[in-house]
Amino acid sequence: MINFLKRILINRNSILIFAVVLGLVAGDTASFFKDYTFLALAVTMAFSMTGISLEYLRKPSNFAKPMLMGAFLNYVLFSMVLIPLAWWVMPNKNLFYGFVVIAAAPPGVAIIPFSYILKGRVEYAIIGVTGAFLASIIIAPLIVNLFASSQGVKPYDLFIMMVQLVVIPMLVSRFLLYKPLFKYIEPIRGKVVDWGFAILIFVAVGINRHIFFANPILLVKISLVLGLATFGLGLAFDVVAKYLKLDYSLRVTQSMLIAIKSSGFSVFTALALFGKEAAIPSAVMAVMVLLYLIFLSLRSNKSIVK
Repeated sequence: MINFLKRILINRNSILIFAVVLGLVAGDTASFFKDYTFLALAVTMAFSMTGISLEYLRKPSNFAKPMLMGAFLNYVLFSMVLIPLAWWVMPNKNLFYGFVVIAAAPPGVAIIPFSYILKGRVEYAIIGVTGAFLASIIIAPLIVNLFASSQGVKPYDLFIMMVQLVVIPMLVSRFLLYKPLFKYIEPIRGKVVDWGFAILIFVAVGINRHIFFANPILLVKISLVLGLATFGLGLAFDVVAKYLKLDYSLRVTQSMLIAIKSSGFSVFTALALFGKEAAIPSAVMAVMVLLYLIFLSLRSNKSIVK
């Protein structure tokens, strides 16, 4: 029993699954944590961004192409698939707006460590993720305003939110990297990030658990849209990249840049802008991203991709 609990506390996959299960079982308490989601996300983003190095940005020749590619894959191609599917399948506007927020969200920082695990291009991942994060300050408000302007969401307010959730945590992360301090931060940053996202997922699942139990058809529809946008788009991109004879290390990193979004960011933003129903797709996406990363890991271990 003790070993089982220890695995839950230290394993990223177990933590996320635990958050989903706890939200379904004890969702009544989720409303208590709702007021703390901004703090949870801000701390999580700051700690996660300590994995992003800005050293590569000193030489434009090093970062221009992967930075632009990261933004293009994570916003343009992903949105071109996700938003039309969501518009076609979702039964109401609030759920559709939840997918719009997902499209506007920056990439998941997990892309960087998984590029190392899957033998991808780590430097490319760092630059691509950094580029997409910086682009999110402008692109996220544009995407939300384009598809949800009828809700009275002001572009300026969205821009301020992006500054609070991206720019300020990025600056704080530079402070956390200060050597005398980082020796204390490094051993705990992974767990802070894991449990920070877990709180956000728990809240999103908990406040919407009636949907999970009472409307399984809706859950299937949401999963179908996200499955096509994550697995479908990621695998289709990999097939095209293979045909173009791109190196495996580049393919696997780009296939994550195109399909993996920050679920914690999208949960908070959907809650803040459109209410609890709009956060349902982000809660489901957290599980879908986890499944996609597990799939990539298994495929890499079995040497299916060469």
